[in-house]
Amino acid sequence: MSTIPAGTEVPFTITYLEMTARRDYGVPQLDGDIRLERAIDPPVWYFLSLYDAVGREYEWQDRFDQAEEDPAALQAFVRDPDVVIWTAIRNGWPAGFFMLDWRDAAVCDLAYFGLVPQAVGTGLGRPLLQTAIAMGWDREGVEKMTVNTCTLDHPSALPLYQKMGFVPVEREERTRVLVYDRKA
Repeated sequence: MSTIPAGTEVPFTITYLEMTARRDYGVPQLDGDIRLERAIDPPVWYFLSLYDAVGREYEWQDRFDQAEEDPAALQAFVRDPDVVIWTAIRNGWPAGFFMLDWRDAAVCDLAYFGLVPQAVGTGLGRPLLQTAIAMGWDREGVEKMTVNTCTLDHPSALPLYQKMGFVPVEREERTRVLVYDRKA
């Protein structure tokens, strides 16, 4: 396996997806060693720590850039009462998280979803995503859910979103300079 060094500009594709009707699966039972915790009025560092733990291998950098360029906007996003962070705690440490954004009353955006590297492949992804989707639809007035992923994300992300009922509605080509070395 080869490595693409940090500093290399790479192309990637963003896929935007929608779900326009609630799925009939309910909130699944998470394994007994998983506790789901809602962050109440979280500090930005908490969000960024989860964002980094889940997204480092996938070049999640936009929110770190925002923290440097416009920290007030990032704080307003993270602490908005219509934006909620849920953390999946396993054995006392975060195994993953999701963030639901209801700032548009008719839409729930699954703003972030992912697992830390140590939780990938443990069977947590699918039930945690089903939980996020069920919770997203639980708010009154939601008419659709949205999410996006890109080709820099885990290769199972797009197929999993589609299995759960999200449908691609748009694609966008971009480039990014890698911050970290990346396996090719």
